[in-house]
Amino acid sequence: MDTTTERHQNTDPPALQPLDAESRRAARGATRPGDRIFLGLSRGSGILVLVIMAAIAGFLAYRAAIAIGDDEANFLTSFEWNPSAIPSRFGIAVLAFGTVVSSLIAMAIAVPVAVGIALFITHYAPRRLGGAIAYVVDLLAAVPSIVYGLWGALVLVPHLHGLYGWLDAYLGWTGVLAWNGGEPRSLLTVGILLAIMILPIITNVSREVFRQVPRMHEEAALALGATRWEVIRMSVLPFGRSGVISASMLGLGRALGETMAVAMVLSPTFDINASLLDPGGGTFAQNIASKFNEASPAGRDALIASGLVLFVITLLVNGAARAIIARRKEYSGANA
Repeated sequence: MDTTTERHQNTDPPALQPLDAESRRAARGATRPGDRIFLGLSRGSGILVLVIMAAIAGFLAYRAAIAIGDDEANFLTSFEWNPSAIPSRFGIAVLAFGTVVSSLIAMAIAVPVAVGIALFITHYAPRRLGGAIAYVVDLLAAVPSIVYGLWGALVLVPHLHGLYGWLDAYLGWTGVLAWNGGEPRSLLTVGILLAIMILPIITNVSREVFRQVPRMHEEAALALGATRWEVIRMSVLPFGRSGVISASMLGLGRALGETMAVAMVLSPTFDINASLLDPGGGTFAQNIASKFNEASPAGRDALIASGLVLFVITLLVNGAARAIIARRKEYSGANA
């Protein structure tokens, strides 16, 4: 009995000892001078990003506090924008509505189309055709915003009369798609233009994610008799779901902050219109770009206050995207 007990005691694993500082550095791979320099640069870069973000937030908050302190209207709910009056009266309700609605329209159009293009390139198109389509999509990402704005104002807007008339004829009874026959410079036009602008971002990221699907997953589904669409539905889309969400959030971030293209297409009236086809509303970025040069000191502070709101909305969108991805780690492919 004693011998058996002694044998078991001898085969027990040794107790883990806490690592000293040198061992921890060795475990991190920071023992060589080059590793230590690279570790310091990487850590400094991360801290620098945080410092820059904090500096931007502090500047916006300081100037916004000055403007909001002098504002006699409700900053969040007022439909008026007259910061140069005495006393100042301005609010962001119209800007928030226009920014959110135009971005949602762009996402509703761009995300399905981008995912479809990415799936076609990676799983349906021949290699040469897929490469050509991917090249054209990459070229769309390189077009400057001002060029999109010129194209939207000179080409897109004049050719939307037919679409607006069709929507008014068949869906005008909803009120949301009613049209008074004016120039189609509305939030729907802005949403269509923004959808074209964010399409390359979502397509490229989704395409790279779909290419990372393990080949064995697809081959196993095909061996079980699944069709091509069933393979995509059961293997490709679940694997790439978090990547598509990340791509969509990147596109949404650009849609929220787009300036020049929106300013050249939208005909803003500082009011909320029930119809998406009639002029009305505005966006934060478009309002800042169009009024900053001619604004008084109080008006500039008011514009900076609206920029702070856009800054917060962007942070919330990115935070929500990270939370969604964290909740869906089982689809990230990390365990594949």
